[in-house]
Amino acid sequence: MKLWDKGISIDKKIEQFTVGNDRELDQYLAAYDLKASKAHARMLGASGLISEREASLLVQGLEQLETQLEKGEFHIEEAFEDVHSKIEWELTQRLGEIGKKIHTARSRNDQVLVAMQLYLKDNVSGIRDQVVELINVLLQLAEKHQHQLLPGYTHLQVAMPSSFGLWFSAYAELLIDDLVMLKACHKVINQNPLGSAAGYGSSFPIDRDFTTAELGFETLKYNVVAAQMGRGKVERTLAAVLGGLSNTLARFAMDICLYMSQNFDFISFPETLTTGSSIMPHKKNPDVFELIRGKCNKLQALSTEMVLITNNLPSGYHRDFQLLKENSINGVERMKEILEVFTYAVSQVEVKPVDLNDEKYKYLFTVESINELVIEGMPFREAYKVIGEQVQKGTYIPGPTRPHTHHGSKDALCLEEIRNKLQDFMSRR
Repeated sequence: MKLWDKGISIDKKIEQFTVGNDRELDQYLAAYDLKASKAHARMLGASGLISEREASLLVQGLEQLETQLEKGEFHIEEAFEDVHSKIEWELTQRLGEIGKKIHTARSRNDQVLVAMQLYLKDNVSGIRDQVVELINVLLQLAEKHQHQLLPGYTHLQVAMPSSFGLWFSAYAELLIDDLVMLKACHKVINQNPLGSAAGYGSSFPIDRDFTTAELGFETLKYNVVAAQMGRGKVERTLAAVLGGLSNTLARFAMDICLYMSQNFDFISFPETLTTGSSIMPHKKNPDVFELIRGKCNKLQALSTEMVLITNNLPSGYHRDFQLLKENSINGVERMKEILEVFTYAVSQVEVKPVDLNDEKYKYLFTVESINELVIEGMPFREAYKVIGEQVQKGTYIPGPTRPHTHHGSKDALCLEEIRNKLQDFMSRR
């Protein structure tokens, strides 16, 4: 069944190409299309476009389908183009002519728009909650290991003393920035497009405020053309935000892979979280973090793909938009998977003591030594030359060091302040 069927058979090759994998993807959207259809049916009844009895029967039929979906008994068979045609067919089978009235005053474009935005609204909120969980795990690790020294690197060269507390809490605070972007994305999504029909509204006296309240949207996308043009803009916004979050996670995963290697040997994980080699029995490979890194890098490419699909489309609907659905759903589902696995694995990290007697760390405290000379009264540039000459001659010996006392340094992590920043964000959402 096709909602646009006019009784003319379409070429099977063309049909297969244009439908694509919508049936599989629409299983993710089924619950949201049913929810939107219930709101639409109630609005039609309240607006007098159908009788209250007809609206009630449509809602009952849709609720029956929701029950089927919850039991895993709702399937979109090959005979149907998508979830929308499947739902309308089911209602017609149950209610006869009344079932056909569900499409009154709306278009399939309408249905796709609202179902996708309901799906994204829910899932962006879910991703936000997963990020908060990861932040809390990292802050706990930072507190637990705040006094354990970790060499800091610039240009992958030993640079200055850092700490595991500083490392864990750095990523925790960076992820709060990603939460801010997720919140902005959620606000863009949280606008009701239902009622825009094919993109130019309807001559039916529909009540768009009614469906906005029913569906829990914050506001309407008032202009019907803007609502249709929001398809693409919403997905580009989502892709950019997922890309930013992916960047944070990929960099963290890269750190973990480096720090697990024998050359660094700063951390380890239980053997149950690592993999081995088919010929090297000593290997403990960080495959999970390598895959997280690769999957996150793949997600960062999503933004470019979304832009290229939509950047030169004129206003109105175009079938190109169909390609956004797969990218958006796959991007969301992959990010949920990544966050779940990352949080599960990193919570089991094993931090190792660093042997400062190792030759490669002999210059870790040169900046500390320069600062000591400055505190004693020597101008900084002179102190830099003194320690530099000692390094060149091989006579440098690190002396006593002072704690770092300024906000956010290795001995003053400001963990409570970071928690307050997170709490402030959560209280305003």
